[in-house]
Amino acid sequence: MRKADGRVLSQTKSAAVNPLKSSQPLGAAFAFLGVDGAMPLFHGSQGCTSFALVLFVRHFKETIPLQTTAMDEVATILGGADHLEEAILNLKTRTKPKLIGVCTTALVETRGEDCASDIATIKLKRAEELAGTEVVLANTPDFDGAIEEGWAKAVTSMIEGITRPGARARKPKKKEKKKIAILPGWNLTVADIEHLREMVEAFGLEPVILPDVSGSLDGTVPDRWVPTTYGGTHVEDIRGLGTAVQCIAVGEHMRRPAEVLHRLTGVPYVLFQSLTGLKSVDRFVSLLTVISGAAVPAKVRRRRAQLQDALLDGHFHFGGKKIAIAAEPDQLYQLATFFTGMGSEIAAAVTTTDASKILEKVPAESVQIGDLGDLERLAAGADLLVTHSHGRQAAERLGIPLMRVGFPVFDRLGSQHKLTILYQGTRDLIFEVANIFQANQHAPTPEALDPFRNREMPDELRSSPLARH
Repeated sequence: MRKADGRVLSQTKSAAVNPLKSSQPLGAAFAFLGVDGAMPLFHGSQGCTSFALVLFVRHFKETIPLQTTAMDEVATILGGADHLEEAILNLKTRTKPKLIGVCTTALVETRGEDCASDIATIKLKRAEELAGTEVVLANTPDFDGAIEEGWAKAVTSMIEGITRPGARARKPKKKEKKKIAILPGWNLTVADIEHLREMVEAFGLEPVILPDVSGSLDGTVPDRWVPTTYGGTHVEDIRGLGTAVQCIAVGEHMRRPAEVLHRLTGVPYVLFQSLTGLKSVDRFVSLLTVISGAAVPAKVRRRRAQLQDALLDGHFHFGGKKIAIAAEPDQLYQLATFFTGMGSEIAAAVTTTDASKILEKVPAESVQIGDLGDLERLAAGADLLVTHSHGRQAAERLGIPLMRVGFPVFDRLGSQHKLTILYQGTRDLIFEVANIFQANQHAPTPEALDPFRNREMPDELRSSPLARH
């Protein structure tokens, strides 16, 4: 864990009050859910899986394929390798997944089980039975990190376990589209990823997005029962990532997966710490222009012009406003830079872990590692609270409007279809926040407009000739 600097304040409480973060295994399962025909498997007790499943279902309002090795007391003492093997073989027989993503929990990590060795043994011993199914492992103990690290570890494990190693195999033929590998951060919504794909395709490029939750968690209802994920990145596309001409990673936590892909295949990568805001999107569009050799499409120029107009219309509502944000590090950076770019001030910044270097760039006086109790303590006097649905009680107690972002959002519909990136997403964010401010305006009182209105006049002034007139 990175040592916190003076601006990043460590958590000192013994217990979390209204927890902010979700666990690493949940983040890993989230990433595996973005692969077609996948089945996330929690290696641990049944309770760990049940809690994650409830959060997923409440957020997405969809059927979520998620299984567990269901270790009992005996397995906890003697070891869970047999439970893991049995679970993998049962899943293969009953659901025929193309990918089984094993996510370890605190139970097996605390016990110190060598899950990588166990899985290697299972794959070797059961090679014939597991033919056609990839099995990858993400070491994700609940007691460390949060959803961001879990997501990144799962993507890294898929690249390490599935992508063909070696230098880029070939150059695209003249009539063949250039392939772009895109590694989105966990905080990009279904709508964000769909919009990102459309933007890349507008330049005549072929995007391969890993993970692609826009295909599997977008509300599409199949015409038959499918026990695994339905839609998302194909395993064959993961295997062939080395043929991409460029990798684009979104979010600091996706640096590690991009580095692994580069090391294995030689594909160069560019990291965008955020794709929200005019400057960041301009840089992204310029990169696509260079890769494709094509001019910026007219519809993209139009979206940029609309954002410029929104910036002019909206900045009056943002100026001087105090914003309190609680989110994972990369999403905290994304939102904080958006608000400060519009002229607001970050009054409180709370996040889940100090492991990310992006916290050093968050435009706030300090960043508190903590929970929603810390946010409530620091947000007094703010104009807007920005966090997930568990922040609604704090917003009500403080009398501050709440903007719901991140995971989970369970008391509003359609959070996965909210656009937050590129020109159109930035424009929509401006309108959403400006409308919240307009809906919560407080008429100024006479005392606020004239602070001297009821002030007592000093005796020497009251007795002067001027006071009598």
